[in-house]
Amino acid sequence: MVKNIVLTGFMAAGKSSVGRILAQELGWDFLDTDRRIEELTDLKIPEIFRKYGEERFRAEENFLVKKIADITNTVIATGGGTILYKENWQRLQQLGLTIHLFVPLEVALQRVKKRQDRPLLEKSIPEIEQMWKERLIVYNQAEITLDTTDQEIDTLVAEILNQVKGGLPK
Repeated sequence: MVKNIVLTGFMAAGKSSVGRILAQELGWDFLDTDRRIEELTDLKIPEIFRKYGEERFRAEENFLVKKIADITNTVIATGGGTILYKENWQRLQQLGLTIHLFVPLEVALQRVKKRQDRPLLEKSIPEIEQMWKERLIVYNQAEITLDTTDQEIDTLVAEILNQVKGGLPK
């Protein structure tokens, strides 16, 4: 039985958008780890990066993943780098069904090109490409992978519901 659904993937894969609607469809709670970190720290993510650096942000992520270990009936949209720490990935796998929302790098960059709230976009294209490749290795360990490239959010939600049908609590 699926007790939570954990959405993972690179930035702009659609984790938050899909997660919010999926949670509504299931009648579950929705947890966006990036938004929760902002609430807990009273700082926007770019501010955390600017004031304290990526290391502090990752420490906040690690703390949050430990803190949510007992939740149920929740769709969790993780930050793209949450899986960088092996312990986080293991905890997320224990939390529930892991779903990788795949997005090709070119599509991700196209989706975020006008956004100013992505601190990692300050890196060079080769650095971002390397980051995407390294993370993809972990993302591909998810139980389900869905390509979000040309998919509408409702289509992705329907696909997830179809794949998890029968494993959800009544």
